[in-house]
Amino acid sequence: MAFYLVTGGAGFIGSHMVEALRKRGDRVRVADSLVTGKRTNLAHVDEVELLEGDLADEAFARKAVEGVEYVLHQAAIPSVPRSVDDPITSNRANIDATLSLLVAARDAGVRRVVYAGSSSAHGNIATLPKREDMPTAPVSPYALQKLVGEQYMKMFTDLYGLSTVTIRYFNVFGPRQDPGSAYSGVISLFIRYLVEGQAPTIHGDGGQTRDFTYVANVVDGALRASQAETPVSGKVINVATGTRISLNDLFNTLKAITGAHVEPVYGPTRAGDVRDSLADITLARDLLGYRPLVGLEEGLRETVAWYASTQQPA
Repeated sequence: MAFYLVTGGAGFIGSHMVEALRKRGDRVRVADSLVTGKRTNLAHVDEVELLEGDLADEAFARKAVEGVEYVLHQAAIPSVPRSVDDPITSNRANIDATLSLLVAARDAGVRRVVYAGSSSAHGNIATLPKREDMPTAPVSPYALQKLVGEQYMKMFTDLYGLSTVTIRYFNVFGPRQDPGSAYSGVISLFIRYLVEGQAPTIHGDGGQTRDFTYVANVVDGALRASQAETPVSGKVINVATGTRISLNDLFNTLKAITGAHVEPVYGPTRAGDVRDSLADITLARDLLGYRPLVGLEEGLRETVAWYASTQQPA
């Protein structure tokens, strides 16, 4: 039985990691500020230690890593629009907290830190699919902050010998992704509007494409990375599906699943948005033995069912 710290473990992706770790019998501690995370996301999971605090606070970071073997660093403010609106708060959560955690993990002798990177680091580079060795060109504060986090991971491996792996996410979705905010992921927003019979807004022409990845896939990839015996330290590894869909086609797929009878409205393109995204997942397959567990349509159906189950009857 291993001892894991999941930062941001009361959030969307983090809570799924906590659930998976407990199912296989690992000991789990969660560190979360609860600014975006929710205690209710962990209510169904037994025997989880929850520490509430800000990882940018060095004393809290040291407390969080005390005694743990592995860290899954999910804590962030994962929103391009929010980082554009408030880059200072976003920077504290995405860079300051990451550096504070790395120093604490180094000093505590943690075996490995697995970091939640972001495909947004590539920006609008036209070449598809996106490989880990391609140039980066972030076009938002969030993307830049996540890229700096990746670079800190590699530096701590090269300079201090701390084993780190960056798992680069591509548009993760699934149950417990909060649909109630303007900063929520597009899938959760589409589902909320369609279930409620309202017309969602598509920013731009809807032709932009994404490699939408169901949350179970990234959980599997991150857990594989945490204890992989292959040479993964200091590496960046894409974990996604290796397929892409336009927002227009995504909307039509969700419309069919929900049975809704509405059409989207179109608004201006959002600042900082990337036009196209598609992952090359060869490295994940070769180093982690990773293959997507859940396809797009199956994941969409699971997410719609979850959302419907959370709604109070009229």
